[in-house]
Amino acid sequence: MHIDIISVVPGLLEGPFSHSILKRAEEKGIASVRVHNLRDYATGNQKQVDDYAFGGGAGMVMMIEPIARCIETLQKERTYDEIIYMTPDGDTFDQSMANGLSQVDNLLILCGHYKGVDQRVRDLFITKEISIGDFVLSGGELAAAVVADAIIRLIPGVLNDETSALTDSFQDGLLAPPVYTRPAEFQGVGVPEVLLSGHEAKISEWRFEASVRRTREKRPDLLKGNGWE
Repeated sequence: MHIDIISVVPGLLEGPFSHSILKRAEEKGIASVRVHNLRDYATGNQKQVDDYAFGGGAGMVMMIEPIARCIETLQKERTYDEIIYMTPDGDTFDQSMANGLSQVDNLLILCGHYKGVDQRVRDLFITKEISIGDFVLSGGELAAAVVADAIIRLIPGVLNDETSALTDSFQDGLLAPPVYTRPAEFQGVGVPEVLLSGHEAKISEWRFEASVRRTREKRPDLLKGNGWE
């Protein structure tokens, strides 16, 4: 998989992709992420990428011309399965969306900034709009990093244990069950005996019941419609 990200402040994305799982994915040749500075596609001495909004009002708007120039240049190199715009009014990102996007080859992500982009960018170029929650960030960079991380870790070969991602919260509509490691007892609190039994069927049953119980306590909304209410 290849992900291109367009940003006004590319420095914000240097850290997330140079460590841990995302770095290993690139080293293995499984996934690659490239961040593009939008100002490289702007004209004039100031490399301006924003301007005042027609009609007045507070805040600046990202101009269409640098964005169009950048997208069209990148499209000459590859065909994108989706051109994504990170925006608070997009579709809410969830595990199901991550699963679907992890199966494509090429993604282009545009990070919003200021008061957003000229609407014509969304009309002419964007194929998918994504939000990571009902709140506003200073820009779309951190949101883009969240989306990329959630997608890339699902690609086969990225995680050392490929079954790990399949047992994460939300994969089956439930929160993940509690997990334990050594020591088997700490300050008088022990690990549930079933987890020490080596009985795989009983362990699986306990984990499922614990998942349902935890989901009922913390996220009862997830249980609606699946018969576990």
